[in-house]
Amino acid sequence: MSDRPIESAVTAAEIVVEGRVQGVGYRDYAQRHAERLGLAGYVMNLDDGRVRARVEGPRDVIETFVRALEKGPPLSQVRAVSVHWVPSTGGFAGFDVRAGSAP
Repeated sequence: MSDRPIESAVTAAEIVVEGRVQGVGYRDYAQRHAERLGLAGYVMNLDDGRVRARVEGPRDVIETFVRALEKGPPLSQVRAVSVHWVPSTGGFAGFDVRAGSAP
């Protein structure tokens, strides 16, 4: 039996952030928080002005990350954050900032 509590099992989330979140250092802010929390995945701008993040790690840690995304860096204005929980793939070695793409 594992000593690890069930709530720290690895899961993943697709997160979309709406508001003034491009051109304000939002992706770097997200990357710093994800790396500090030990999460893996990526963050990227979407063509429609939103930011998308995919993260993997313990659910409680991802929830802490989402709270940071709701706040955002000083120049941002976050209007909405949506979180969709998905199975973990284990396919990320770290947390990266990626080039943008269509939603």
